[in-house]
Amino acid sequence: MPKSKSRSFAVIGLGTFGTTVASELARFGNHVLGVDLQERNVSNVADTIAEAVIADGRDEQALREVGAGSYDVAVVAIGEELDANILCTMNVKMLGVPTVWVKAMNRTHHRILSKLGADRVILPEQEIGRHIAQMLHNPLVRDYVSLGNGFHVVDFRVPESLDGTPMDKIGLSETFDLRALGLMRGSDFVECQAGATELRADDKLLLLGRRENLRRFADGL
Repeated sequence: MPKSKSRSFAVIGLGTFGTTVASELARFGNHVLGVDLQERNVSNVADTIAEAVIADGRDEQALREVGAGSYDVAVVAIGEELDANILCTMNVKMLGVPTVWVKAMNRTHHRILSKLGADRVILPEQEIGRHIAQMLHNPLVRDYVSLGNGFHVVDFRVPESLDGTPMDKIGLSETFDLRALGLMRGSDFVECQAGATELRADDKLLLLGRRENLRRFADGL
């Protein structure tokens, strides 16, 4: 598999959310610029990312001077100050950053940012809350990814009750309109194209389908 091409990211706002995003992007090998008004926040990531500077995201000229407009992606992670968040979003758009992701505080804020042309608006607390609730609701759901338009990929832990059951006996496509992408058995990936593949307790079964169908399947286990 070819190595992913690294990109450059300007993360503006280095609170807990922004610092986490910046640090993880740097860990993946990307060039990251971190921007914040607070010297302490900048110092916290100075040794972790490529560049960390004290600047005001509300000031277009300040962002221009630190070169924010030359980055592939801007992540506006300014948290509690609505005006600063919106102004910063406008500034990076005017500087010509190709892709802009912005942290929102509520749905009204989400709509405003969408109107301003943000490519992705994030509601971290709500997104994480939904994620955790889904896993708490059904302990067999280990993790999931939303693909949009109601489709998800879900990682199910196969329960003892299905140990030894062939894949073609659980009615994935016929009953639930789901598709098995494969399963992880320990550190090994097992393809599920052959319907006779037998499940083992604690296998990680990767399923693709609509949320309501995935929920019906999970609730029936």
